Amino acid sequence: MRQTLTKPVIILFILILIAMVMNPVSSSMEKYYPQQNPAEIAALNIGDTVLSGTDVVDNNKVRKVPVISNPGYLVNDVKEHEFFDLFTALTSGAVETPSYDLTGSGISRHGTAQNFSGPGVLAVENNKLVVKAPETFVWGFKIPYTYAVKANNSIEIQEESKTVKVVPAKDISNDTVPHNYVSVKTLKKWYNQSAVGDKIAVDYALGSFSDGRNMVTPDNISTFFGASVLSYMESYPSYAPVLVYSASGNQNVSGTGSSVLESFSEYNTSVREFNAREFAKGWNGTIIPPHTSATGKANIAFQGILDDKDTFNQYATHGVCPSGRALRAAVMSAGFPLPSGMTDGYYSVEYSSNPTTGITVNNTGDYPVLITMWTSGSGASMQIYAEVITLLP
Repeated sequence: MRQTLTKPVIILFILILIAMVMNPVSSSMEKYYPQQNPAEIAALNIGDTVLSGTDVVDNNKVRKVPVISNPGYLVNDVKEHEFFDLFTALTSGAVETPSYDLTGSGISRHGTAQNFSGPGVLAVENNKLVVKAPETFVWGFKIPYTYAVKANNSIEIQEESKTVKVVPAKDISNDTVPHNYVSVKTLKKWYNQSAVGDKIAVDYALGSFSDGRNMVTPDNISTFFGASVLSYMESYPSYAPVLVYSASGNQNVSGTGSSVLESFSEYNTSVREFNAREFAKGWNGTIIPPHTSATGKANIAFQGILDDKDTFNQYATHGVCPSGRALRAAVMSAGFPLPSGMTDGYYSVEYSSNPTTGITVNNTGDYPVLITMWTSGSGASMQIYAEVITLLP
């Protein structure tokens, strides 16, 4: 029985013949035979964070190969209605490598990121350019990125040791300098008290990510991770861990603690109550990734109470110890070690420790944990509560 050639096969055969006849020099292009390095066609740096819909392939970087070495690419042009590319291939003897030969999961045939949610990562896997979906939990660290450096009658705004802007001292304002972390008032005070060459961090990036992705600069943090991540960063000190993405489906209360404020005749109860509440505020909402340490918030103010027994400071932050006992109980009942900056006694916070940034909790577990703290009632009978909540996949 005679076989009838299908139309696609006939078209392919004709295209191959035309290409071979019109382009005898194409065989000299054998140097292009090896597959192009997928990283070469990336529109961004490998390791960059990308969102769905981002163009990740630079078509201008896609190399052309001899038609005779890859005649099937002509058929791809026909299927994709890329008739201009087809004409160019037939007249030049070189055809553009289709994206499917260079790209893999997470990238459409048109070179855009797709089929994932959250902040993906541009990568090369199995000799293909891909976009990897984020892991269940992704965290990085708050890293100083932008500095104000004092100069004569001005400040230099520097990023990665390069001056990007010079602001005259008289023009320091919300419109001229970053102010999410350092207020203009504080910056002016620093300027008046500092020496030429001194510097202060005024903006922060996120880096040293758990999945190895590249540093994310300050202007992209909200875009990639959301405004809530930026708000979290504003409350915590430099190098604090920051959970930027979570697909957690379950939560488990793994540790609890509670205490009572009580009263001491020699110390003002209302001030002690204020400090106890501030302690709870300073730790509530703190997230600690697995096998990582973290402190409480940096933007918390405590009131001092005159105390001649305090050898470090005549004014001690009395009232934080009851809250400290609640936090300590929750942390240790979750299986974590005694936080640094704390004692195992009744007076739970060391005199030399700031009640938030001077205490460090070490999460020795395999999942992120969320610390919650709150109070109930007021005065000497005020109750203080703490929980350690484990975030699970």
